Amino acid sequence: MAEGQVNVAHMSDFIAPAGRYAPSPSGDLHFGNLRTAMLAWLFARQSGRNFYMRVEDIDSERSSAESAARQLEDLAAIGLEWDEPVLYQHDRGHAYADALAQLDTYECYCTRRDIREAASAPHAQPGMYPGTCRDLTDEQRALRRSELHAEGRLPAIRLRAHAREWTVRDYYTGEYTGPVDDVILKRGGRVDQAQAGDWAYNLAVVVDDGYQGVDQVVRGDDLLFSAPAQAYLADRLGFTAPFYIHVPLVVGPEGRRLAKRDGAVTLREMMAHVSTADVVGKIAESLGYVGISDAQTLLEKFDPERLPRDAWVFSG
Repeated sequence: MAEGQVNVAHMSDFIAPAGRYAPSPSGDLHFGNLRTAMLAWLFARQSGRNFYMRVEDIDSERSSAESAARQLEDLAAIGLEWDEPVLYQHDRGHAYADALAQLDTYECYCTRRDIREAASAPHAQPGMYPGTCRDLTDEQRALRRSELHAEGRLPAIRLRAHAREWTVRDYYTGEYTGPVDDVILKRGGRVDQAQAGDWAYNLAVVVDDGYQGVDQVVRGDDLLFSAPAQAYLADRLGFTAPFYIHVPLVVGPEGRRLAKRDGAVTLREMMAHVSTADVVGKIAESLGYVGISDAQTLLEKFDPERLPRDAWVFSG
């Protein structure tokens, strides 16, 4: 293990190597979500990996148990089967706390407005935290902490990154080097807001991928930019970063990422007009296969090299 690394791996119910799909239960899955889930399952099963389902329900404001149950029902309906158990992130706070305690971190007192204004300054790097709170003195921190307390706010906790960039491996992109940020690990905000004090996605996803033995991550190519920072965090925690497979998104007729504005886009909405087999057939068509209407047959035919590299336009 390299200097500066820690290891938060523990015995688990999961067996490596593995792939996973990890939806956030804030509503029904739309066609683009279902397509990415199918691809994650295809890549994992074709390569002989276990395939796990993880419910990323750490967002206290938006997540619901009802939504999680509906999502799992929809994924099973399109023919996906997964290895047990299903992991729920709301049960994993102790693991995130263990990881946080072993990382180099600092409190961040910035509001979203503070960050937006700093990001608009000359020479600021788009999408990156400008480091406003990184090097404050103890006296400055005590003052800012007192001010936040008076405002009824909690500080966020950020990683103090010691690398400016990191390289990951991706099936379609090859080696990709991108910036490493002082990412948020624990959220701040007003104490009367449900999300204040929630664990942040960047920490939870890295800890849970390591815990579940996930070494293959399939997700939308809009997330490629975030992979280096997550891989760096995995390295700091003593995990081997996964091999990434970033796949093209599904977009609406206007070329924007698929959303409810594009009409009947969820499985339940589509099933008011067509069968589940028709939906699976449409997923298969989007992957370059015509005349296939069940997941098992698609698995038998699936060739990663045939996957179209452009975004697929959903036409309803």
